[in-house]
Amino acid sequence: MSNPQIPAGGGANLGHILEQAQRMQAALFNAQQELAETRVTGSAGGELVVATVNGGGELVDLVIEPAAVDPDDTETLADLVLAAVRDATTNAHRLAAEKMSAATGGLGGALGGLGGLGGLGGGLGAGAPAPGALPGGGTLGGLGIPGLG
Repeated sequence: MSNPQIPAGGGANLGHILEQAQRMQAALFNAQQELAETRVTGSAGGELVVATVNGGGELVDLVIEPAAVDPDDTETLADLVLAAVRDATTNAHRLAAEKMSAATGGLGGALGGLGGLGGLGGGLGAGAPAPGALPGGGTLGGLGIPGLG
């Protein structure tokens, strides 16, 4: 007996969609692995302060040139550090968005009638998500595919 909600041949379409979702999941995982290993820098004050973050935006290194240190003006140094970290984090988020967009073929909103992909294509926030997890906690229409819902 056929299901009136699934058009004839609909099972083949669902199989194709599941295959695509699995390929996308693998591409996302690979992009996340690359991002975790990537280092991105940002600077302030003509490179008096240089911050390095990983692809998820986590600070991994900070270099402060001696010329930036004035014991009587620690506020300026603090401002330079904040600006360098923000610059590096912005660069990391931009890189993450580019990699996620490439991994998903530019999908950022919806995949046909299957529902939204949540935060897919956005930044990774303060750290890379767990392997298989989507940035922003996106879903693929409740299909129940591990790492996608």
